[in-house]
Amino acid sequence: MDNYHRFTAFKLGLIIVYSDHMNQILLSILLSFLSLFVCAQRGPIEYSSADKKAIKMYEEGLAAYNIFELDQAMIFFKEAVKKDPIFIEPHIMLAQLYSERRQLDEALIEMKTAIDINPDFYPNNFYYYAELLIRRARYEEAEASLNSFLKYETGSEDTRNRAILALESCAFAKNAIKNPVPFDPKNLGPGVNSAAPEYYPGITADQKRLLYTRLVENGKGGQEDFFLSNFENDIWQASNPILEINTEFNEGAPTFSPDGMILIFTACELHGEWAPGRTGLGHCDLFFSQRQGNSWSQAVNLGEKVNSFFWESQPSYASDGRTVYFVRGRKGKNGIDEQDIWVSKLAEDRSWGKPEKLKGKVNTPYTEESVMIHPDGKTLYFSSDGHPGMGGLDIFVSKLGANGEWGEPLNLGYPINTCNDENSLLVSASGEIAFFASDREGGFGDLDLYSFELPQNVRPIPVSFCKGKVYDKSSLKRLEAHFELIDLETGNVVVESYSDPSNGEFLVCLPEGKEYALNVNRPGYLFYSANFIPINVGNEGYSLDVPLQKIKAGSSIVLNNVFFDTDKSELKPSSKVELNKLVSFLNDNPALKVELGGHTDNIGSDESNLILSEKRASAVVAYLIDNRVPANRLVAKGYGETKPLDSNETETGRAKNRRTEFTILQ
Repeated sequence: MDNYHRFTAFKLGLIIVYSDHMNQILLSILLSFLSLFVCAQRGPIEYSSADKKAIKMYEEGLAAYNIFELDQAMIFFKEAVKKDPIFIEPHIMLAQLYSERRQLDEALIEMKTAIDINPDFYPNNFYYYAELLIRRARYEEAEASLNSFLKYETGSEDTRNRAILALESCAFAKNAIKNPVPFDPKNLGPGVNSAAPEYYPGITADQKRLLYTRLVENGKGGQEDFFLSNFENDIWQASNPILEINTEFNEGAPTFSPDGMILIFTACELHGEWAPGRTGLGHCDLFFSQRQGNSWSQAVNLGEKVNSFFWESQPSYASDGRTVYFVRGRKGKNGIDEQDIWVSKLAEDRSWGKPEKLKGKVNTPYTEESVMIHPDGKTLYFSSDGHPGMGGLDIFVSKLGANGEWGEPLNLGYPINTCNDENSLLVSASGEIAFFASDREGGFGDLDLYSFELPQNVRPIPVSFCKGKVYDKSSLKRLEAHFELIDLETGNVVVESYSDPSNGEFLVCLPEGKEYALNVNRPGYLFYSANFIPINVGNEGYSLDVPLQKIKAGSSIVLNNVFFDTDKSELKPSSKVELNKLVSFLNDNPALKVELGGHTDNIGSDESNLILSEKRASAVVAYLIDNRVPANRLVAKGYGETKPLDSNETETGRAKNRRTEFTILQ
């Protein structure tokens, strides 16, 4: 693979493809610090060798290295140490070259040789050696080398801080290995996986549609494209490419909205050019596309507030339909590269707002990437080398606190995390199953996608879903409609989405443990009201078809989120969510005159039920009037138990009969 494709893949977050075990790439910090050593060799310097031939070979090697002729540089450095075995500088450079080739055992030998010749020559070697040891899970030896480094009064503040973090990681790793978590990965099968690398999965909330990236051979070093597979008959079916989005350029690191209607992904310029129809603002930008039936719209840039001159990648689209998390790379303080997780929210005009770094304890001065916001909206999974872990990038989970900040990250544990780089974790809406990419033995070739059962202590809040279709009640025509799922306790919109404009299908996430109002609306139609208290509904979710009625005299709906205490006529506070929607509807349709009808079950006398229903209808009308709906447009009427919707012989039937109805009079 050429250097440009490697650069592009790294920016997309896909450099994992080229590792021996998805993970064995050298830490970028090791490369950068060793590069400082290379720079220090330029200009007049007193070498550790007096052998002129050895020095000449070394300088020839540096010259080759600086113009990326790495094979030739390797030859020169080897020749230098052959002429003078105790020449320290070429041993250090050989360690660098072996590291870049992921030949870590050879890199360890060269770095140890440099230290043994003269430990005081370049004390940072102890730190580099320790990082290599960690990448081989040799934690005891790494601790000793780190302690040796910290005894010196040398090294930058950043290097010393990294050494302290590495010591914490060694202690964590040794304990984690003694206390492994359950981990039994299952290959997703030939419908998804092939001899080519597959990675970066995305999945719908019902776990029926899988999106992922495949590195397709194109004779030019490979091309990243998107593929989709459907889960049918208990297996993942043969995948198909997304032809409307895939180009001859790279598309990578995709994220699905939980309903599978929106796809956000990363695209980067190639040799200064963007794919036809795409306009970029920086090196790598975020784009989105919307599904319309079985096809996808042309990809559109998320805009200049999200995308910058630098690079944005690895997006994760929240289930509320209004929030996207992503990774931004840029130059930070003191010229050090920053790679942090940011978040942007949709503004009222439906454009993406100015992003901000996550508040709380997720981001560090080091690398955070591969972010995944769970559909519960409160659980964040990400990879980082800035928190104590097994070495390299580990996967962590953080919970959103009541103060709006992300809490202390929790390492997912060993052997989910290892001494290598772990990345691109995906967690199902139920929270039980996680997906990841690995090139472990027994696969179909290179990286394959696997699933495993997530340990209990790192699971999110379970999220169910409601799926179905929206249609015109009279004509049965499928309709596009706007959905809002509202927390009845807080009044906050927790999910916002649209049904498919071509077939009316929808899927809405329902986080468990709360009571929700579901409001479905479309111009020219009455809104639709439903109530949900999702508890242990399993993987099948709820099924709900939504018939919308055109606005005309005689049309009526049940206000399923208007509540009263037993035998009371005072509105409960949670009713305000639904009634405020009704206020908005009446304001948008000022010519309507409507009736609010109260209904009861048959428990109690006919007279008492009639009086109670009249009082409840009047309470709703009073609320509307208090919110500036003209009284001459409103009629309150009580029907008591005279118009049941269901049998009064069961509690379920009686609950349906206790209701408030909204009817258009004229």
